[in-house]
Amino acid sequence: MSAELPRTVTLATEDFGPVTLEEPTWCAGHADHRSDTARVDLTHCGPAIECTFLGAEVFTAELVASPYASTSMPRLGGRTPGVSVHPLGMTLDPTDLYSLAGALDGYADRLRALADQLTAILTEEHR
Repeated sequence: MSAELPRTVTLATEDFGPVTLEEPTWCAGHADHRSDTARVDLTHCGPAIECTFLGAEVFTAELVASPYASTSMPRLGGRTPGVSVHPLGMTLDPTDLYSLAGALDGYADRLRALADQLTAILTEEHR
């Protein structure tokens, strides 16, 4: 059996100096880390998945966890991993994320119905 050591990363902070964190396997790294970040704001982020249309970003979602977060408010991020969704501006748990996916499915159906209605209008205008 292999006893693999956890990955760690050391990040500079403005209030605690260098802070060494255990880095989750899903973390995409900290290339954009700034040394003027407070320890409470250190965040692990996974790769972002984007929904774009005609070159415009509609949604972005990524796994996140903030190991020193002081908040315990649901949907505002925290120590427990969640999925940060933009432009919603919330961090969702699995139940919320499934609910969002369901809402998007329903919205897609309404968009298709609207496209059908527009097609009928345009077809009628061209008769």
